[in-house]
Amino acid sequence: MNALAATNRNFKLAARLLGLDSKLEKSLLIPFREIKVECTIPKDDGTLASFVGFRVQHDNARGPMKGGIRYHPEVDPDEVNALAQLMTWKTAVANIPYGGAKGGIGCNPGDLSISELERLTRVFTQKIHDLIGIHIDVPAPDMGTGPQTMAWILDEYSKFHGHSPAVVTGKPIDLGGSLGRDAATGRGVLFAAEALLNEHGKTVSGQRFAIQGFGNVGSWAAQLIHEQGGKVVAVSDITGAIKNSKGIDVPNLMKHVKEHKGVKGFHGADAIEPQSVLVEDCDILIPAALGGVINRENANDIKAKFIVEAANHPTDPEADEILSKKGVVILPDIYANSGGVTVSYFEWVQNIQGFMWEEEKVNDVLKTYMTKGFKDVKEMCKTHDCDLRMGAFTLGVNRVARATVLRGWEA
Repeated sequence: MNALAATNRNFKLAARLLGLDSKLEKSLLIPFREIKVECTIPKDDGTLASFVGFRVQHDNARGPMKGGIRYHPEVDPDEVNALAQLMTWKTAVANIPYGGAKGGIGCNPGDLSISELERLTRVFTQKIHDLIGIHIDVPAPDMGTGPQTMAWILDEYSKFHGHSPAVVTGKPIDLGGSLGRDAATGRGVLFAAEALLNEHGKTVSGQRFAIQGFGNVGSWAAQLIHEQGGKVVAVSDITGAIKNSKGIDVPNLMKHVKEHKGVKGFHGADAIEPQSVLVEDCDILIPAALGGVINRENANDIKAKFIVEAANHPTDPEADEILSKKGVVILPDIYANSGGVTVSYFEWVQNIQGFMWEEEKVNDVLKTYMTKGFKDVKEMCKTHDCDLRMGAFTLGVNRVARATVLRGWEA
């Protein structure tokens, strides 16, 4: 089942539990606006190249739309729609005043020079500058983009609208980016895991973690779990996978990854098959890479008691059923990885106020939001007698539905 089908399915189940009116249900699913633009740039060799840029703006009942911009050769419209919709529910679960959006450009950033990427980003911004904005739609980095991309969008947008640091988040610190943003999703994963373990009378300390994916989210989660006394026993990334049942020395692994661009060949652990990291013997499994990695093929072999979804949509619905029968507790993506968008919200708030926070404040307020978020999800689980995924979906959908009705938008 693809991401869109799975997201729609979860939405419909939540709508049924909430007893939503069928007209309201239908209107919540339809995106507010879909934008597609042609972006033509001169390449460094003087030839012209054309790319398709797009933005799906899903819902703005609770506030401006928010979501990443990705540069990737295979941009699937269904996936982008699903991710935009997922952002609507995620921001509502986190209780931050946004709706969902997602977008990007169909290109392979590896094939373009820095100056070509800059020209492409600026042309894209020229085409959509009147459709985004501080109180309309606030983009952020995603696959294939980063702080530099956001800096170019900010500069180009400001040519039309005056200096507007709050138009994008995930900016470089020097241009109004927030301290603590880089670690935010990984730190949120730690806070989410802490809340879940506390519920079961446990702490992070002494628990064994397996982490699939060692990019920004996986590596920060590993470092922070290690600092809290958790044992990281297995890790994988695109280069390979490693395990050490006594616990991997995470600070040393970080050095190795920096030097060798991946976990492969790390001396303090044994090499294993990349796929087997998901079925390693551990207490908590953290999928922090791609979607759909936990499926009916491997769900029966998973040994973890808890799964904390740091990636978007890592568990497909068939695996969900198998795992719940086994008694595995899954903390869903729309809550577990919301630390990133929550600190993006803090960045936007700081920019609007023109007053920046200390990193300690960013982390403290993030912990408050994540802890409160878990309590809210658990309340919905009690009310509707459902698992954590449905608890989170009913929480998010209910908040958006209430805002929609209060604004007089229901059909």
